[in-house]
Order: sequence, then C-alpha cells, then structure tokens
Amino acid sequence: MRPTRPSRPPERSEYVPSTSTGIHVVHGGTAPEAPHPGRPAARTGDDPLDGVASWGPTVTPVGVFRLVPVRVEQDLPLLSRWMNDAAVARWWALTGPRSVTEEHVRAQLDGDGSSVPCLGVLDGVPMSYWEVYRADLDPLALHCPVLPHDTGLHLLIGAAGDRGRGLGGTLLRAVADLVLDRRPGCARVLAEPDLRNTPSVAAFLDAGFRYSVEIALPDKPAALMIRDRSLRALL
Repeated sequence: MRPTRPSRPPERSEYVPSTSTGIHVVHGGTAPEAPHPGRPAARTGDDPLDGVASWGPTVTPVGVFRLVPVRVEQDLPLLSRWMNDAAVARWWALTGPRSVTEEHVRAQLDGDGSSVPCLGVLDGVPMSYWEVYRADLDPLALHCPVLPHDTGLHLLIGAAGDRGRGLGGTLLRAVADLVLDRRPGCARVLAEPDLRNTPSVAAFLDAGFRYSVEIALPDKPAALMIRDRSLRALL
C-alpha cells in the first residue's frame, strides 16, 4: 500500500528558500582511486556534493519534495523544536536551548562543504531535516570501507503526525534517487542508523537500501545501509 501524507495545517506559511546559496555547481568527472580502507579520502573539486542547493524538486507519491539548505536565522526555531521532541531526542541527542542545535548546524555550514544540512520541504511545507554528506570524507570512513564519492544521508521527520505512515521510506527513496541522478560519480548512497532504531532501519529497507553489516561507531551500534546504483532498478 502506498504511504499517504496525513492532512494537517502547515507549521508555518509556505517556505520560500533563499536564492543566494554560495554553492558552486560541479558536474561530471571521473571518480578518483579508492581510498585506503580506514582513512577518509582527500577532498577534490570545488563542491564535494555537486551543488545540493541546485538539485531541484522531485515528484514523489506524496507530493513535490525539495531539499533546501538550512538558513540558520530563518530555520533555527523550527529545527530546535524538532530536536527537543522526545522521539527525536532519543536518537539525535540535541536537546536544550536553540544554541545546541545552532552549534550542530553551523559546524556543517562553516565547514568544507562535505556535509550539507537541509530542510525537507514537501508541497511547500518544511517537514523534515536532512544531512547530506560525503561518506568518503567523513569519520565514518574510519569504521567501514567506503568508495570514492559515496554519499551519506541522515534524516528526521519533524512532526509526530508525519511519523509511522511510511513517509520516511518514500522520501528516503526519493532523495537517494536524487543523489544518484545529480551525482554521476556516486555509486552508492549510505546510511548508518542506530541498530536499535528499528523504524529507521525499516524505512531504509523500504527505500531500497540493503543491510550490509553492523558497525561500532563511537556513539552507537550502527546498521550500515547501502543503496547501490547497480541495484537501483531491482530494489
């Protein structure tokens, strides 16, 4: 059965993202040689993620979806409210004043561009938070084998009414497809949800990811989930 998005009043008026992103678009190119196992790859190119802000909208079974890079001044109140929801806090551990969430987000925005925090905007309404990151440039590469241009995803669904209805799997599939469409050098989309977070692992499986292996990360036992470009049409 296809998941459906519940009807609810928007948490705020239709979201209008900034048109000034400061992100340079770089497409194409040949993937570099595989990095040494257990060591993040060296960064190459102007934009490690090929311009997330320019990826544009995608049509999903539940509406038109777009990733919009976070603007701290505009988005922090909403993000902090989500992070202080008990169901989210258990896995994200960013409860407290807005400054806690701000520090987490700004660390990415002020970094080298290898991780981009985004709002997930569905039919004009912000309803989820995403982090799109280069797994081969991330500390994750210290804990499992990665390939050049492997792209990782983190996701939280903001409103309680949007959870438990299949939205996570539907949007994960859409965003993984977006990554593979917009990043031709990327052969795999990765995720490392907490192994104890059964709904999250199930959502990745629904989205066409396969379970690879359990990995021990510093803050959690994680399930390494992989969506392969080569298996895209089968899963």
